[in-house]
Amino acid sequence: MEEYRTEEEQVEALRRWWQENGRSIIAAVIIALAGSFAWQSWQSSQEGRQEEASTVYQAMLQAIGAEGVSIDTQAAVNLAEQLKQNFGGTVYAQFAALHLAKLAVNREQLPEAEVELRWVLGKAEKGSDAEQIAQLRLARVLASSGDTGQALAILKDAAPGPYGASYAVARGDILQSIGRAEEARDAYLQAFSQAGSNQEGLNFSVLQQKLQSLTPLAPREPEDTMSVQLDVPEQAPVITDPVETLEQ
Repeated sequence: MEEYRTEEEQVEALRRWWQENGRSIIAAVIIALAGSFAWQSWQSSQEGRQEEASTVYQAMLQAIGAEGVSIDTQAAVNLAEQLKQNFGGTVYAQFAALHLAKLAVNREQLPEAEVELRWVLGKAEKGSDAEQIAQLRLARVLASSGDTGQALAILKDAAPGPYGASYAVARGDILQSIGRAEEARDAYLQAFSQAGSNQEGLNFSVLQQKLQSLTPLAPREPEDTMSVQLDVPEQAPVITDPVETLEQ
């Protein structure tokens, strides 16, 4: 009987506990299930939006054409604007804005290009490809607009990475444009030191030409003039071989 009463007490205790806590447990389970369903729905929605954004982006690239030679510029612009407006949180929208900036530069609309590049910087993740490309291109746009100070400030603190050499080249170009040749040379040398097989968009032959244009050749000692003394009378003139002039 004692064991029976103990079991009854346990059952009664469990019943009271359920009365006190059962509703909150059920509510917690419902909330957890609802949260899981909402998360799965959100993920599915995001994947669908990414796929839709990718489709629009591919259509934009087709409108732009190979090597950036636009097949249908207005269609490309419309699709890029659609990406920015409807899929602004995706990387597709950021790269669409980079294309819009390039099209604006081709039309010599530098203020418009600056707006697009700053839009990218406001959306892109820190350290992402989109951010680094936007900074690099913004610096060149600002320099072309005459604001070399701000352009150099953007490039100054660039961290080494896949675009480090390209940043150094841009800095060299800007410095050379304002007559700071020695600093430009140092920037080009830095580009060479940072360059590697993974450097994006870096043309080594062009970089070599830029560096050579700022690297003076060491002066060479002229060859000794060779005098050929002939077996002639004492007052005969001395005949010398010509000395070849070296190209400096």
